[in-house]
Amino acid sequence: MPGDQKPDVDSNLGLGPAPEALSILGSTVREPVDHVECFPKPDGCTRVQFSTEEVSSLCPVTGQPDLSKVVIEYTPDTSCVESKSLKLFLWSFRDRSVFAEALAAQIASEIQESAQPLGVRVTVTQRPRGGIELQTVSERGHLD
Repeated sequence: MPGDQKPDVDSNLGLGPAPEALSILGSTVREPVDHVECFPKPDGCTRVQFSTEEVSSLCPVTGQPDLSKVVIEYTPDTSCVESKSLKLFLWSFRDRSVFAEALAAQIASEIQESAQPLGVRVTVTQRPRGGIELQTVSERGHLD
């Protein structure tokens, strides 16, 4: 691909050139980021789900690491979340002291603010410590 031109995202979907707002995709990023990036929703995309079992944070009381599974479901309106920026955003919790309930709420708020979906649901399942597994859900809007 010549020079500084960005490739077509996927001309079969009619998205045209890659949006300029995507500064992370295609770049080398070696640190967490504060916000997710978005791109225009392709026609026919009605639901998006991301899941990972590799989100770490710190217990605000003991400082011990908490490991969580995170499932993010949303109904896009005009934008979709770019997955590399989401991965780097989730990485930002690694050194943060946060209860699982607040973790779910903060992720849901970021998705709602950045992508402005019709609805978003974030489910955080914290791995057992002391024999207790914790699952918490944060929702914004309606997931139809």
